[in-house]
Amino acid sequence: MTARLLKLEEQVRSIAGDRIKHFETAFGQLTAVVAPDDLRQVMTLLRDSAGLRFAQLVDLCGVDYRDYASTGRDEQRYAVVYHLLSIEHNERLRIRAFCADDDFPIVDSVVDIWPSANWFEREAFDLFGIMFNGHPDLRRLLTDYGFVGHPFRKDFPVSGNVEMRYDPEQKRVVYQPVTIEPREIVHALFATNNMATLSEPLAPVNKEWPVNEECQRRIDLCTRQTVT
Repeated sequence: MTARLLKLEEQVRSIAGDRIKHFETAFGQLTAVVAPDDLRQVMTLLRDSAGLRFAQLVDLCGVDYRDYASTGRDEQRYAVVYHLLSIEHNERLRIRAFCADDDFPIVDSVVDIWPSANWFEREAFDLFGIMFNGHPDLRRLLTDYGFVGHPFRKDFPVSGNVEMRYDPEQKRVVYQPVTIEPREIVHALFATNNMATLSEPLAPVNKEWPVNEECQRRIDLCTRQTVT
């Protein structure tokens, strides 16, 4: 950690105290992890304290950590991440707050602290299903009004749950259960060995397409490496 980040960490800790669970450093930026019950108080201190003045909320997003269990992460599944900017001191800070309940993820809204959070929180609600207590108008932002589920959750099917089409009899767009079959989106050649079951060289997608000698050599090489 650089001297600049160490100084910022000391400033944040001196103001927020035990409300900061711990700090992390990634990509040259400091992250403070805050309990959801302390979120609003910490955010207000970060905005109003003379030594910090994080007056601008640059971004807010939801995160689904469902598949991070193997890394030793012991927090909850859903988190909200805030990117703050202090124009006065030319500093950036990332805040992460984990939702206490995986079945009903919710944190307090910060719209009254930074009005720019309004649509950001609506986006996180729409895509991750995270609720924001106190938000003045928490509606979907990107998906349709009749959309079912939250598409950025790790357990949401890649093909979705429903599809829409124009019905010539009803003369309107209708919803129906999705008709395409689930499939792997990673080609077997680039997947792990236990996913690949190729037993013969690959052929061109269209047999009428010509394959030059170098291209065929690479296809054969990849096939042999995958099978072995």
